[in-house]
Amino acid sequence: MIIATYNVNSVRSRLPIIARWLDDVRPDFLFMQETKTQDEFFPAMNFSELGYKSWYHGEKSYNGVAVLAREECDVAFGFDDGEFPTRVLTLKHNDLTIINTYVPQGKSTDSPDYDVKKKFFARMKDIIEREKDNLFLWVGDMNVAPENIDVTHPEKKKNHVCFCDEIREIFADTKKSLVDVLRLYEKSSGVYTFFDYRVKDAVSKNIGWRIDHMLASPSLADLAKNSWVDIRPRTWERPSDHTPLLADFTL
Repeated sequence: MIIATYNVNSVRSRLPIIARWLDDVRPDFLFMQETKTQDEFFPAMNFSELGYKSWYHGEKSYNGVAVLAREECDVAFGFDDGEFPTRVLTLKHNDLTIINTYVPQGKSTDSPDYDVKKKFFARMKDIIEREKDNLFLWVGDMNVAPENIDVTHPEKKKNHVCFCDEIREIFADTKKSLVDVLRLYEKSSGVYTFFDYRVKDAVSKNIGWRIDHMLASPSLADLAKNSWVDIRPRTWERPSDHTPLLADFTL
């Protein structure tokens, strides 16, 4: 079972890339973030023609989460009380639970949005503690680079809202019961999922961040066969600033 996560940075703008990639890779699940479209404009029919069912919840020009799947699943949006409905998607398929999140970026460490980011991780920690002994996977754009090897020139990023000591410590505490699936197979530095549009030749020079993650409960991590970043979509015409992260499980 191949599971992928991809911040598409507008599902409608990126539809040709997503369709091309789906036709080539054929994952069982594709979790998307930052779909940036109201539900009535989500291109569900296009994905249906490719053999995928769609669940989605978004808003105009901002946020939005979605999943494409080959089979019927139970899907809900937001946390248990409905908070963050366009940033949180929970999918249940047989004994497997997957939570797809678009974590708030935070803007800056002195912004009110940074407090929202920290609150978001606190809510996720509660869910992880509840699910850690089950087949559980947390995927998405987490907006945190966990280690020095997860960002180019870490010495220049110490005050960044996605790399400062405090947010890295909070993220580490949030995910402490989970396994970083990519790091089971890829130990080296310079493996990134995000390449800023504002950085000239970011992809060719490999100047990036690893802020998209797949974090599995130990029982699910034991079923992993491989995990990798597919850099190709970031090199295609009119790409997202992110690129897909994938994992293969024996399920």
